Amino acid sequence: MPNVSNSTNEFATNIATNIVTNIVTNIVNKIIRPDVQALHAYPVQDAKGFIKLDAMENPFLLPPELQDALAQRIAKTALNRYPVPSYAALKTSLSTHFGVPEGFELSLGNGSDELISMISIACAKPGAKVLAPMPGFVMYELAAKLAHMEFVGVPLNPDFTLDRAAMLAAIVEHRPAMIYLAYPNNPTGGLYDVADMEAILHAVGDTGIVIVDEAYQPFAQVSMMARLPEFSNMVVMRTVSKLGLAGVRLGYMSCAPALLQEFEKVRPPYNINVLTEAAVLCLLEHAEVFEQQAAQLRANRRELAIQLSALSGVEVFPSSTNFLLIRVNHPDKKDDFGDQVFIKLREQKILVKNVGRMHYLLKNCLRVNVSTLEENAALLKALQCGLGDALK
Repeated sequence: MPNVSNSTNEFATNIATNIVTNIVTNIVNKIIRPDVQALHAYPVQDAKGFIKLDAMENPFLLPPELQDALAQRIAKTALNRYPVPSYAALKTSLSTHFGVPEGFELSLGNGSDELISMISIACAKPGAKVLAPMPGFVMYELAAKLAHMEFVGVPLNPDFTLDRAAMLAAIVEHRPAMIYLAYPNNPTGGLYDVADMEAILHAVGDTGIVIVDEAYQPFAQVSMMARLPEFSNMVVMRTVSKLGLAGVRLGYMSCAPALLQEFEKVRPPYNINVLTEAAVLCLLEHAEVFEQQAAQLRANRRELAIQLSALSGVEVFPSSTNFLLIRVNHPDKKDDFGDQVFIKLREQKILVKNVGRMHYLLKNCLRVNVSTLEENAALLKALQCGLGDALK
């Protein structure tokens, strides 16, 4: 005979669960903004068991002697105390190592994502707009929407260069409070023409600010940082993530002192924890290690681009980052060929970023991390197999 007691308990549990679910649904509908409900959380793929080539990370671990130095520094960190809110020592070290012009200060964020949010909050006057070339970093649009700002995307040219005329026309039409220029751009990997950027800075004038996002500067080896004194409306933003310190989550930005002072007002107190501060101070004393790693990745990028270009059906776009954007295509296949190749790579435990549905210009495109020679070889082998399987 069936256990009546268990069946009754299960029935009661299901009723209670449904009641709670309905209550929570009512709460969400009543208090959560409709536009937030319509959003999707930032997607992060589960990388367990995969060769991880989807997040533009530095693949190299710290050398043993640097691990020991870091461990000693962390062990002496006063975890019982809040950070010193000025972060003076950390700012001085960052400024010295990364060429911040004399007379310019820094504002720090928990990664560049927090800096983007801070700027958006500070500039979110009623009716304010944000403008950026597309495709670009997804957080520009997301932060704008969360701050109740209208986002205007201006398509790049088919070769992923800036459409200068379209950008200038959009500035005249929309008078944006903020413009983002990723230098180099993610997910396309290329550098915008400096003359185009200068034209945009001059066109904006004193009606807005232009945020030059230099997250990939260690691999581009060019920068607008030294030109901050020339442009009062320019903000230069960077992160130490791509340098090899993604796990510590530290971003920094600089601009005209009076403007930076306003951004500081919306920075959360103690937003950089003492472990991050101690780690970065320690590791910047050995900055040559990360410079050597960046040089190695630049060399690996050149070799990987050549090898990928040699594969039938693969188009490789120029890159000044630690990733390559590739397009996989075949005349007899549908528009979802990139999706098919992505799935085949996953089946072989290779994780890349499928950007094909982000924007129409990225049809059948995948973004692949430049990694160690061993992981790059694994990618090439898997891609050869994946292209072959997808073509069947």
